[in-house]
Amino acid sequence: MESLFRTKLPKGFLAGGINSGVRLYRPDLGVVVSERDCKAVGVFTKNKYKAAPVKYCMNLLPANNIKAIITNSGQANAATGEIGDKHNQQVVDSLAEELNCSSNQVLIASTGVIGQQMQVNKITSAIPKLLGSLSNIADKFALSILTTDLLPKSVYKKIELSTGEITITGICKGSGMINPNMATMLGYFLTDADIDINLAQEILKESSASSFNMISVDGDMSTNDCAFMMANGASGVTISSDKDIKIFKEAIYEIAVVLAKSIARDGEGATKLIEAKVEGLNDIEITKELAKKIISSSLVKTAIYGESPNWGRVLAKIGEVDIDEQTLESCQIFMQEQKIFANGLPVSEDLTSLKESMKDDTIVINVKFSQGNECATAWGCDLTQQYVSINAEYLS
Repeated sequence: MESLFRTKLPKGFLAGGINSGVRLYRPDLGVVVSERDCKAVGVFTKNKYKAAPVKYCMNLLPANNIKAIITNSGQANAATGEIGDKHNQQVVDSLAEELNCSSNQVLIASTGVIGQQMQVNKITSAIPKLLGSLSNIADKFALSILTTDLLPKSVYKKIELSTGEITITGICKGSGMINPNMATMLGYFLTDADIDINLAQEILKESSASSFNMISVDGDMSTNDCAFMMANGASGVTISSDKDIKIFKEAIYEIAVVLAKSIARDGEGATKLIEAKVEGLNDIEITKELAKKIISSSLVKTAIYGESPNWGRVLAKIGEVDIDEQTLESCQIFMQEQKIFANGLPVSEDLTSLKESMKDDTIVINVKFSQGNECATAWGCDLTQQYVSINAEYLS
């Protein structure tokens, strides 16, 4: 699996990104175009204040004839009323006109400051230049959708199926306001395979539930979170057999996890990735809830930033969830593969070796029970002074 720079696109896809003038210097407008009509599906934020582009795409998808998706960064077009809906449609119509296709073949996503009206004239007038930036590499697009992210996030993977080879490219952005529950988190999965649209929806939903929905940077759910899958069939390979479906599903999940972890690692001001794995319960929802509670805890996050093996903060989060006393008695806590709590007591008071391992840039917390077979993993990041500074000043 290749990632980050010079990320290729599947057959029949082109992507580009430019500065439209909305932001001072950084690229702020991107597009993905397919040479063939795509089957497209999406999953979206559960935030009740949905942005204009989210509402638009929710009404349009699933669809069998999508040609492109345009994304602007800098202004979220959320809490912008009827004017925001109008601006959203203007951008869609302008791109459709340039591509000589119907407006209902164009998707749109936005990310940025809530409550600001789109600088729609700058965006629409830049579309010809945007289309001039198209190539078979994802990098310009991946850069154009960033806000407070430090790095672009993209992955390319080839898969051999029973009837031939296909490729998948995953692209995402996200750094702050990440608690998707399906951050702004935007995700794009592009493939040159042909796939049943209902199956595509199922796979995207399941993969998102175990990846993007299991990350949290700051516990805030965005108005704009969304993830899309577009399949154009340009490879000539159709995913239909049970074996091929399984391979494709596993590949999408693998890419989704890589992207989700990259978002958590790139959390605003972050210096460390936190991974919390919970296993041995008999309720998957409680298992997921506990994993997310651990990586979302401000006390856990600050302890990890301070490289402190304060496992008591993890224990306190375990005690918040609906677990019976017998199950709690089987609880074991591991940090950096070292057992630190079992049988209701600390394993040792000597945490010297653990303190040393807390200097690593990835901190792994395992919580094990012996009452079931469910397992869930969540990803987050530490909480630093820089996070406060970034969000105290963020308006662009």
